[in-house]
Amino acid sequence: MAIDIGIKDADRKAIAEGLGRLLADSYTLYLKTHNYHWNVTGPMFNTLHLMFETQYNELALAVDAIAERIRALGYPAPGSYKAYAGLTSIEEETGVPTAEEMLRNLVVGQETVVRTARALFPVVDKANDESTADLLTQRMQIHEKTAWMLRSMLGKG
Repeated sequence: MAIDIGIKDADRKAIAEGLGRLLADSYTLYLKTHNYHWNVTGPMFNTLHLMFETQYNELALAVDAIAERIRALGYPAPGSYKAYAGLTSIEEETGVPTAEEMLRNLVVGQETVVRTARALFPVVDKANDESTADLLTQRMQIHEKTAWMLRSMLGKG
């Protein structure tokens, strides 16, 4: 059955592709944050362990919302490591950095997600896709705030 939600097919496709990149960035950041939760050490262990858990739980909900928006637009959501690796702008973590390096890396990851979301606005605005614009705005607010909190942990808030 054809989708008739007031957004042209070409615009729905472009938005879904952009959301696929946002999904890949968000999922990669989720994995990195969860990895850090498991592997953080040092004097701030408890604080960082709990903070990372809060962050990866929030990201787990986010990836679901993003994937469901892609589906509502009529496209399959990417859902494999291989797909995410080809779409993400976030570097995968292969080692176990220090706690301070983890914080720095997560600031970069949070800000990357903001840039990915922001880059999608021109096509979303052109298509009058307020639902996706709302999702993007919410994601950007959360990631900007989280980046600020992580920078503050580094004394650079």
